[in-house]
Amino acid sequence: MILAAGRGERMRPLTDSCPKPLLPAGGKPLIVWHIERLAAAGILDLVINHAHLGQMIEDALGDGGALGVRIRYSAEGTALETAGGIARALPLLGDAPFVVINGDVFADADLAALGHAATTLSADGPLAHLLLVPNPAHHPAGDFGLLPDGRVCDDGRGERLTFAGLGAYHPALFAGVAPDQPAKLAPLLRAAMAAGRVTGARHDGRWVDVGTPARLAELDAQLRHPS
Repeated sequence: MILAAGRGERMRPLTDSCPKPLLPAGGKPLIVWHIERLAAAGILDLVINHAHLGQMIEDALGDGGALGVRIRYSAEGTALETAGGIARALPLLGDAPFVVINGDVFADADLAALGHAATTLSADGPLAHLLLVPNPAHHPAGDFGLLPDGRVCDDGRGERLTFAGLGAYHPALFAGVAPDQPAKLAPLLRAAMAAGRVTGARHDGRWVDVGTPARLAELDAQLRHPS
């Protein structure tokens, strides 16, 4: 699943007329970079949620055939936050664990490995696997701690890192979430962490939180003129 329903307030005025995942970087929309990497990793069945200017996303990507994937859409009247959007899309995602990618990040992560991590999740075992990155300058405090045994916690232990916006989840993580009510992902993850049911891995490759026009312009320049 690619999360593409956000309004992109910090990206205005760019997002007044274009949904954030369709903003171009290096000559192609941000979301297309994700789709191409998912296809290369053998992850071909995709669900994309949308709200703000969502029809533009469907018009641009269609059924995914031109990119070698199969896309279904989960339309939201108003954005439901991350967990709410995933809960609404569960009928499309099915009963098996699945990969989720934030549509407004750029990363060269090993998505095949993330897909494999999804297969380690279960209803009575780990419920989530997160990719974590070194803390960027705009988020120096990080989000969660990564323990030597691969578990992720939020109690002050471990190496403090930032959630990359890429993860794998078991549907059971969202069992208590109403499918049409806004719900955040972090409280669900923290509850699962407290039970020792979240694993993770550190990603040291390229990663950009494309959250502002300045960071988008910087990424665009890097992709167009690689050093």
